[in-house]
Amino acid sequence: MFPPDPGEAMTAAEDAEDLVAAAEAHCAPTYRPLPVVVATAEGAWLTDVEGRRYLDLLAGYSALNFGHGNRRLVEAAKAQLERVTLTSRAFLHDRFAAFCTELAELCGMEMVLPMNTGAEAVESAVKTARKWGYRVKRVPAEMAKIVVAAGNFHGRTTTVISFSTDPEARADFGPYTPGFQIVPYGDLTAMREALTENTVAVLLEPIQGENGVIVPPAGYLPAVRELTRERNVLFVADEIQSGLGRTGRTFACEHEGVVPDMYVLGKALGGGILPVSAVVSSAAVLGVFRPGEHGSTFGGNPLACAVALEVIAMLRTGEIQARAAELGERMHRALAQLPATGAVTAVRGRGLWAGVDLAPRVGTAREVSEQLMDRGVLVKDTHGATLRLAPPLVISEADLDWGLEQLAAVLGAEPR
Repeated sequence: MFPPDPGEAMTAAEDAEDLVAAAEAHCAPTYRPLPVVVATAEGAWLTDVEGRRYLDLLAGYSALNFGHGNRRLVEAAKAQLERVTLTSRAFLHDRFAAFCTELAELCGMEMVLPMNTGAEAVESAVKTARKWGYRVKRVPAEMAKIVVAAGNFHGRTTTVISFSTDPEARADFGPYTPGFQIVPYGDLTAMREALTENTVAVLLEPIQGENGVIVPPAGYLPAVRELTRERNVLFVADEIQSGLGRTGRTFACEHEGVVPDMYVLGKALGGGILPVSAVVSSAAVLGVFRPGEHGSTFGGNPLACAVALEVIAMLRTGEIQARAAELGERMHRALAQLPATGAVTAVRGRGLWAGVDLAPRVGTAREVSEQLMDRGVLVKDTHGATLRLAPPLVISEADLDWGLEQLAAVLGAEPR
């Protein structure tokens, strides 16, 4: 895009400053966004109100796996907008059965519980596991326990932050919901010791995203899967960020041949157009519900189903997963060079997903994010010293290489 003429640029800059100021004045300060005011977006690129273009290496925390303004998804949404957008769950609509059937098939499961946001899906998974525990496993009333991992991020509802180990997410929001036990992520011995006759589920992210793209030790997930099977405990995989192509497979669990009892999905399921989430499991698990025991006015609405059906169709071919795997190898080859420079202490990840820990000498991750913004690249910091990279899976090789070159330049990445 050509830059605007000087007069237009000055007006746009003034507008941008006004918009930033208005957002800060009238929106609760729950985020500290980079000072970019986006006006349009396409593919892996964003354009701000001043006409400046930025390469998006965050992809909405994986909600935009298929890029901004993906034509297939936009056309699916536009077509449905002309027909019907909401019926509530009081009535069926003509996209609902197809959505549930095709999502269940994609997951190798039988039933779908549609919701909207990822946090709603996690809450629904918690309720499902507890109800299964009482009705099927016969755990005594009010005694159900769910084991989770330290460093987890499953959302921000009161129940979910009750088992968070992040003080920033948890502090001052109590009293907290009981019924959860936290063990170290990747520690099989601790997991084994935590499971009791009252444990109904283990809830894990196959890769911890918010915590810095933490990949568990090889063999950990299969061992947890076997352990839960032995103890008659549900294995619940939160694939909200890691799933739907991000790691080079449909689900991150697939990298170790693991099939959980329950998938929790969201983000990319809505194609970056609207919030769509779901719990997907067997009839033996989701079949414990009865009418009136759980629900959502907007969950599984016609517009959501239309977009999600197109997402499922794109995933069914396997092309987007293969692309994420190929470009992921390219990205990780480049990132693997950074620790030798002394600017980076560690790089982790899988597929088109990486966590980059910065050495103190290069500044905070927020400062590096701001320097990258000045160069036309947008990333996200986490936990002070870590950058998260999650490019849209449709990014071109040239754009990916350019973005990584900007990162290396900001870090002064020349071997010592």
